[in-house]
Amino acid sequence: MKEALFYQKIDAGQVKCQLCPHQCLISPQKVGVCKVRKNIQGTLFALSYGKATGLAFDPIEKKPLYHFYPNSSILSLGPNGCNFSCEFCQNWHISQVDSSTTAVTPEKIVELCLQHQAIGIAYTYSEPLIWYEFVIETARQARAKGLQNVLVTNGYINPEPLQNLLPVIDALNIDIKSMDDEFYKKYCGSRLEPVLETVRIAHHSCHLEITNLIIPTLNDSAAHFEQLATWLAELSPDIPIHFSRYFPHFNLKLPPTPTGTLHQAREIAARHLHYVFLGNIMDQSASSSYCPSCQALLIIRDGYRTSKQNVANGKCSQCGQAVKIIGT
Repeated sequence: MKEALFYQKIDAGQVKCQLCPHQCLISPQKVGVCKVRKNIQGTLFALSYGKATGLAFDPIEKKPLYHFYPNSSILSLGPNGCNFSCEFCQNWHISQVDSSTTAVTPEKIVELCLQHQAIGIAYTYSEPLIWYEFVIETARQARAKGLQNVLVTNGYINPEPLQNLLPVIDALNIDIKSMDDEFYKKYCGSRLEPVLETVRIAHHSCHLEITNLIIPTLNDSAAHFEQLATWLAELSPDIPIHFSRYFPHFNLKLPPTPTGTLHQAREIAARHLHYVFLGNIMDQSASSSYCPSCQALLIIRDGYRTSKQNVANGKCSQCGQAVKIIGT
């Protein structure tokens, strides 16, 4: 447990958390929406500091990050809790339930990375931004040792703490769940615009990739795919997007996403974006990277097995086109 950053003390012992757009007003002995920030006698504490629900060395492609040090290993870890309440949560057993944890320190995590020759740390699993104090301390120590820091996040954070964190973050995968604010309100207990603002800010600071979980009847229309792709293309057509197949989880029991819907999303998005991938589906061609100029195959992905083909020093070796793939 550690005193939280970004909060304000209010009258009658209340505190106002200013980490995320919920702006929770928390009475003594109560917690915020995320369930891991608690008002104890007028001071806000981060209950999950130094507590990880799991640690694993993963291929970077599993995050998913396809254009950030391909074929490398990264240490993944994350906390309990979340500032969303998604009806379809894939990790509800740690985001919505207080599961068992392992004690960790920033020093221990950095040491593990160095021992196992991982490129760095991925703060992931549940929502790492509510683990803010542990993430920023660990990321600073990792940066000092030449390690990479990655966030896999819903993007629900206020601009000030985000700007404070980004100088020690190297890459993000941000989940844009829908381009419809009503979807966010009804199925996630949150709002869309703060997520889009995080994407705008992060785009100027770090390597950025986007994930969109396609859920039948809820966010699977051609209009949605068009709106999402055109919005991202206005920032940069080089931002990779991962359309991921939904399977029933937690409270949502709709059937899995038809594979045809995934391919439709890819076809529509590819009119605007250079790098469009499909996830939770076995399709090598839809997981591989191609040159946006000559369509040469740059990186083959077969599951998490990755092979570089026609890319070197950030360029297509066939036509010389610059390609935004960090670590090649």
